[in-house]
Amino acid sequence: MIYFIVLFVLLMIFLLLYMVKEAFANRILHQELAFDDFPIGFGEVKIFFISDIHKRKIHEDIINEASASNSDMVIIGGDLLEKKVPLSRVKENLQKLKSVAPVYFIWGNNDYEVDVKKLNALLMECGVKILDNCAVTFKSALNESYALLGINDISLKKDRLDLAIKDAEDADFRILVSHEPRVMSKLKNDHRISLVLSGHTHGGQIHFLGFGLYEKGKIKKADTATILVSNGYGTTALPLRLGAKAETHVLTIKNSNL
Repeated sequence: MIYFIVLFVLLMIFLLLYMVKEAFANRILHQELAFDDFPIGFGEVKIFFISDIHKRKIHEDIINEASASNSDMVIIGGDLLEKKVPLSRVKENLQKLKSVAPVYFIWGNNDYEVDVKKLNALLMECGVKILDNCAVTFKSALNESYALLGINDISLKKDRLDLAIKDAEDADFRILVSHEPRVMSKLKNDHRISLVLSGHTHGGQIHFLGFGLYEKGKIKKADTATILVSNGYGTTALPLRLGAKAETHVLTIKNSNL
């Protein structure tokens, strides 16, 4: 009997250590996305996408790999922090990300747990472009364009997809960044959104016997757009993961014919 108790305790300790290891993984997924309507004049566009950082300090290995991938931009998909996270740590993370490429940020629900004015000021100080229900458009040498749209948090009813779409004007290709993947229920074909980048769910964070609060992060194609839902880099509540390892992404976006 004692043998089985000891074995059980050892297994629980091993499982706990494994879950901590999964939670603090430093992993970049290199993923290629090809679209028929992506402007050929841009060749390839590389995006380093990181979401749900929460309490974590971004590891140098992540920064080095993202930099070596020659990313054209960094996108923070919300939940840059949460309550009690010192702004000094956030500033350090932002400076690291800024060394990779120009940084774009959207608000997540946990970002509102701190003094928003102070966070906003820090983002501006670090030269981060805040996509708050608006868009930024890029043009190629062939006068083609793609727009990066960002909306505020849906759960707090601060999102205005209509304003972001209006700001994108007549861009040839549109990428939407939304902290919550349920933005998909708001999309229509005439919005002409080709790609959605999101996080928030942490991929369920803990899966046991195949079950979790949310499905694992993935890229999937829906009727209105292709969506990436990231497991995210940090955790909420307990710093534990099982079956949904922490992740970031280098996305290579190109035309299907290249």
